[in-house]
Amino acid sequence: MDVYDFDGTLYWGDSTADFLKWCAKRHPRIIRTLPRTGIAAAACLGLHLIDKTRFKGALYRFLPLVPDIETEVERFWQAHEHRITGPCAPQPGDLVISASPDFLLRDVCAKRGLSLIASQVDPHTGRTLGPNCSNAEKISRFRELFPNEHIERFYSDSHNDDPLAELAEEAFMVKDGKLIPWP
Repeated sequence: MDVYDFDGTLYWGDSTADFLKWCAKRHPRIIRTLPRTGIAAAACLGLHLIDKTRFKGALYRFLPLVPDIETEVERFWQAHEHRITGPCAPQPGDLVISASPDFLLRDVCAKRGLSLIASQVDPHTGRTLGPNCSNAEKISRFRELFPNEHIERFYSDSHNDDPLAELAEEAFMVKDGKLIPWP
């Protein structure tokens, strides 16, 4: 089985950040949630006072302000699907493991025949329904769903995925639009 990270690997950019921007442009009242998101970002990414799951909980506070989230996700991908590009060529049956929310990636992965493991988030409330699917959590979720599966090749753009890269027979980093052997 080949396994892929999504953002920065299959998708050029960060789909969650792009979805937030998309929604804020279409529903300006979302902007009122951004100061709290900024504080949470500083507390997580800068000061390391809170974990990524708590940060994501603050980030997703905008979701209840989106009137029809399913339609918004569909429209987002109609406008952004062209950003799924790059040196990786996943095949039906391959797996995507991402920290992005499952509701955002589910349909776009299913359309390509890809299995998905992602952060579980209620799209209507913004509530996180489990730990953020990053770092070692990706391994836990992989082993839970695929206990006997073996990773042939792994692709990512981030050293946050070192634990998964170590499990794979071969691992590749996506850097500047090119694949390089995992450093």
